[in-house]
Amino acid sequence: MVFDYKQVIITRQDLKLSKGKLAAQVAHASVLCSNIARGSHKEWYNKWIQEGQKKVVLKVSNKEEMIKYYMISKQAGIPSCMITDAGHTEIPSGTLTVAGIGPAPEDAIDKITGDLELL
Repeated sequence: MVFDYKQVIITRQDLKLSKGKLAAQVAHASVLCSNIARGSHKEWYNKWIQEGQKKVVLKVSNKEEMIKYYMISKQAGIPSCMITDAGHTEIPSGTLTVAGIGPAPEDAIDKITGDLELL
């Protein structure tokens, strides 16, 4: 199947989160960015839903790198979010854990995150 829309979640490798904690953070970003897109880019959101909600999880080395990709995507007008942890389990409150980008046209996201590796 060909996908025209996707969502990307960028994860920080320096935090060394457990698999469960990381999965929860990725889920938070996916839901929040989906809601942002539904409000700001309803056509993108609807097409992404119809296509099956393609998601790709990528990795960066640290917070600064994650923020860089987040800012580029925001400046490009792509629905984006960053997740800040509440601090109840593994990491301190206020820690930025993951960034969500999209759903948006796949080619627009790839221009920004195409050089990142899969998690």
